[in-house]
Amino acid sequence: MSMRTAAFLAAALLGLSACARVRPAAPSAPAQALQRAAIAATTPDSRRDIVLAVANPLAPPPMHAGSNLLGYAASKHYVAGQHAASTVDALARQYGLHEIAAWPIKPLGLYCAVLEPPPGVSRDKLIEALARDGRVQLAQPLQSFSVYSSASTDGPAGTRRYNDPYVGLQRGFIATDAGAAQRFALGRGVDVAVVDTGVDASHPDLQGRILGTHDLVDAGAGGASRDHHGTEVAGIIAADRNNHLGIVGMAPEAMLSVYKACWYPPDGGGAGIARCDSFTLAKALAAVIDTPARIVNLSLGGPADPLLHRLLVQLLNQGRIVIAAMPPSGRLDGFPDDTPGVIVVRSSGASEAPPGVLSAPGDDILTTQPNGGYDFTSGTSMAAAHVSGIVALLLSMSPNLDAGSVHDLLLRTSKTTDGMLQVNAHAAVDALRGAHEIPR
Repeated sequence: MSMRTAAFLAAALLGLSACARVRPAAPSAPAQALQRAAIAATTPDSRRDIVLAVANPLAPPPMHAGSNLLGYAASKHYVAGQHAASTVDALARQYGLHEIAAWPIKPLGLYCAVLEPPPGVSRDKLIEALARDGRVQLAQPLQSFSVYSSASTDGPAGTRRYNDPYVGLQRGFIATDAGAAQRFALGRGVDVAVVDTGVDASHPDLQGRILGTHDLVDAGAGGASRDHHGTEVAGIIAADRNNHLGIVGMAPEAMLSVYKACWYPPDGGGAGIARCDSFTLAKALAAVIDTPARIVNLSLGGPADPLLHRLLVQLLNQGRIVIAAMPPSGRLDGFPDDTPGVIVVRSSGASEAPPGVLSAPGDDILTTQPNGGYDFTSGTSMAAAHVSGIVALLLSMSPNLDAGSVHDLLLRTSKTTDGMLQVNAHAAVDALRGAHEIPR
């Protein structure tokens, strides 16, 4: 069996809806410099590359007596319709493009490719020319995105009922009355998709809380367990409770499905600002589309992106509840915050929130860290994670809630704590139970 065939079968068994086209391995070379150059030549670069999509009418491969499952189709077309892959090849030849990666997005009926423009050609002018080409469904820059967090060093005090030693230091848990809410709901039966960096799945407070991890950045590199941001978000949402360890998650019986679409630059040391791009985020969102996860946590953001917008709309149309972090700029004009139906969350503050935006604790939040650690961190990323945990509590009580109802409930039951109006887990759970009417 060829390497390409084996790679495709492995991807099919995993059930991923998006997979990169397998490319020939670079010739072996004794010099590490040559190896690094070969890797760089097949690595997407948001400063240079473009994303192009063509229609992808998939048809089952031909079957013949004695053939294998894949029939006799050319191996380069195993993961795409013959017509779509040929169209991309023709476009690449005509415009002098070098293909870096390619993958089908079945829910949109598209075949996407990341392509490097020829030297000396303006990327903007090339995109304009491709947009006028009748074969092209979408042409855009490969864009860069980032997570919204920053490290902090000190935190608060206070709470009850748990043997987890650091629960009294959990500012967000206390401010949202999560302990009282957990008398009635724990998030059981709810799957939260976390599109982020990797997560340390071996962390003692996260063991048993992670359904699966999917690396859309560098599969096989083994670096996900060292990633800070995803581990921080995961702990806020679903860290275990009453295990005599660390902290308590907002929904400690919810399950997490982790999609690593963001990474730390090599010189960032793993604790800096993680980056993502259109390519990795599109693969992650397309993969989520094929799962039953009701909640999608996006503690990240960047410029408006046509391809990612289409995928996000598809998720919302499927009834997913998408929670997004508000950009530090406060402008709601990019991905994912500019898409109607997405629940946008800011860090609680003294100023009034923009219309429709929820406020949640985001400053000095104690949460899980790689290698079994705990530390304080800040950012709207953490505020969004608090809301995802509260939504998991609500869905465990009422699985048919839709995004609009959840948003309105959380906005209506927000309470003033420490002079700031912010979401309140107990009030939202209480209102859903119908115990009493929460004043507007």
